[in-house]
Amino acid sequence: MSQTTSTKESYSTESYLNMDLLRFTTAGSVDDGKSTLIGRLLYDSKAIFEDQLEQIEEVSKRKGKGYVDLSLLTDGLRSEREQGITIDVAYRYFATPKRKFIVADTPGHVQYTRNMVTGASTANLAIILVDARHGVIEQTCRHSIIASLLQIKHVIVCVNKMDLVDFKEEVFNTICSDYSNFASKLSIPDIRFIPISALLGDNVVDASDNMPWYKGGTLMYNLETVNISADLNFIDARFPVQYVIRPMNDKYHDYRGYAGKVEGGIFRPGEEVVHLPSGLSSKIKSVETIEGPLAEAFPPMSVTITLEDDIDISRGDMIVKPNNQPEVSQDIELMICWLNDKKMNTGGKYVIKHTTRDARCVIKDVRYKININTLNKIEDDKTIGLNDIGRIVIRTTTPLFFDSYSKNRATGSVILVDEFTNETVGAGMII
Repeated sequence: MSQTTSTKESYSTESYLNMDLLRFTTAGSVDDGKSTLIGRLLYDSKAIFEDQLEQIEEVSKRKGKGYVDLSLLTDGLRSEREQGITIDVAYRYFATPKRKFIVADTPGHVQYTRNMVTGASTANLAIILVDARHGVIEQTCRHSIIASLLQIKHVIVCVNKMDLVDFKEEVFNTICSDYSNFASKLSIPDIRFIPISALLGDNVVDASDNMPWYKGGTLMYNLETVNISADLNFIDARFPVQYVIRPMNDKYHDYRGYAGKVEGGIFRPGEEVVHLPSGLSSKIKSVETIEGPLAEAFPPMSVTITLEDDIDISRGDMIVKPNNQPEVSQDIELMICWLNDKKMNTGGKYVIKHTTRDARCVIKDVRYKININTLNKIEDDKTIGLNDIGRIVIRTTTPLFFDSYSKNRATGSVILVDEFTNETVGAGMII
């Protein structure tokens, strides 16, 4: 199995491991061309294997299409291929010499809004496709609102199928104006517009000869160069403990390390820290990885921290700085996106997962639901069902250490799990 372009020709293994990672999601209405766009990105960036290309060429020919249907690269489910739509969230991984990428191709149907939330929950950037023939529609607004609620700071609006409107600049400008007017009430600081044809490849990886009036960069250029490092929280030090390392051998007889992922701030040896929930203080003895000690650790690094004092720390606890601590409470207000067919039960009990901490909680109150198309509050109907988003109040059996979602997406998010079926029923963003 060989790739259309050898990875070794582009970059070494070492440079690949050290490259920046961008997670992005695609969203749009049905048939806006999301899967075709991702297929085009993979194809033109030489990120697919020859046998994959041969397979989709064969399927395209069998379906009587006069072109290679690149959407088949992401529409992996049989039912999706038969219907020509995306039902599930399809994840794809690829890289260029400048950056690594994880892309989530999410469904366009209204009934699969929960899948869009799932795919966008960890994304740094959202690509929202707009059909040039139809302009800004309800699903465009819906997906943009979800991106705003999930605090995705970078949105690229790709006006697709420009070939079907004769690559007219005025069509593109009208859509840009309409979307900008709508997005002015959203919390998205970075919005970019690109006219493309995913089917033909215009302005996807290579610049278009059909649209000389467009002076901006291609989609791939924007994906490779968008600055996401500023999106991370380097101020509020947060280290949820995932695992306690105790080798218990002669060489490391007294070793006790706390492994986890840095979710905020910077941790350096010699700095004073506080353990939650005990409130006990200590100093960092070392910050380590499997490759050796580090001078500092910051998001999104996974490291092991050792302390100078022997403190009883376990999974679910958190290491923070003494002068900058998170909220600690059992009563929490959050925006919830309901992911289950069974409606949320006010007064019902659920398992809650927050960073590395597990607990149980009860739904105390529903403040209101949100009209996902207008952002208006619905206060006379507080029934939270599948794909609904609302503001609720919960009480947990044990205190959580959290920040608001707008401050830190990692420490400000939770998921609710049905304690009987183990199904994930809700995704929450702490207010």
